[in-house]
Amino acid sequence: MSEAHLHLVPVRSRESKDFVRAWHRHHPPPPGQIFAVGAADEMGTLRAVAIVGRPVARHLDDGATLEVTRTASDGTPNANSLLYGASWRAAKALGYRRLITFTQESENGASLRGADWRLIASRPPRAGWHTPSRPRAGHGNDHVARFLRQAP
Repeated sequence: MSEAHLHLVPVRSRESKDFVRAWHRHHPPPPGQIFAVGAADEMGTLRAVAIVGRPVARHLDDGATLEVTRTASDGTPNANSLLYGASWRAAKALGYRRLITFTQESENGASLRGADWRLIASRPPRAGWHTPSRPRAGHGNDHVARFLRQAP
């Protein structure tokens, strides 16, 4: 794929979730969001999206923290780094003091390093959320180590 000149575009909830359904490797779209931002090429074609919402882990949901709950890209170089940086600037402009995201062990984190995010914790693999009293379907990410990263 040739080097595209990307610019930021606003993305509505439905469009961001449709993009994630089409392009994300291992997760469905998140159920909610505070905002979404996209990266488009010179022709206006959407190449990547970032969805930002309340932290999934309740203990991180302190009212001052948001989480990038999903990014998805068609493979356009540097699109995710652009979106991570834009997400942090937007979160700060809305008054939030912290922006986090989780990556899986198999993901190299290059986009996050490109946006100057820091690795702040490693989470060991877990069995999943399924319990006899609360059965849940797996999404293919049980038993996978994760890394917690934070915007600069």
